[in-house]
Amino acid sequence: MKDFKKYYLLPATPAEVYAAITNPITIELWTGENALMSTEPGSEFSMWDGSIVGKNLEFEADKKVVQQWYFDEQDAPSIVTIKLHDDKHGTSAELRHTNIPDEAYEDIKEGWTSSYFMGLEDFFSF
Repeated sequence: MKDFKKYYLLPATPAEVYAAITNPITIELWTGENALMSTEPGSEFSMWDGSIVGKNLEFEADKKVVQQWYFDEQDAPSIVTIKLHDDKHGTSAELRHTNIPDEAYEDIKEGWTSSYFMGLEDFFSF
């Protein structure tokens, strides 16, 4: 199991970023795929038409999202925490993803940058 941590700068306010990562309609706009999302702790979520699935654990409006991502036959939960910090250029998004299965690590790491945060950056830059 591996952990991944990285900061991303997005050209939007923390409130705009929070809405973009928690509202299913907005998620579909920046991913181009079906999404199921709720800010209700304990609810299931699905993004990229089911490619990413899990459970929503914790929300702090405009500041933090905590999710458990499901991987087949995994003993320890894989936890994603995204913290949003106000920055003079928009939002500094602090990502921490723990307990990534070794065989999925490179794909997950690449996906965070090239799909998730690049998708958000393109969405806000449009």
